[in-house]
Amino acid sequence: MVRGFKRGNPIKFINNRWVYEDDAPITQERSCKRCGKMPTKEGYDSCLGYIEGAISACCGHGIDKKYIIK
Repeated sequence: MVRGFKRGNPIKFINNRWVYEDDAPITQERSCKRCGKMPTKEGYDSCLGYIEGAISACCGHGIDKKYIIK
């Protein structure tokens, strides 16, 4: 089984789809495990918000190191 994280929440790939550990579909947004906030309506990490010039950015959600790619 393949495992990963979405906003710090454990997820798994089973029966050809990604789900949370409790089998809820990952299309149901969950808050960040680190800060407890939901993503912005644009999909940004709430603690980072919009970062001008960024192609991708992540706060790390308490799992990985944060990064910004410009």
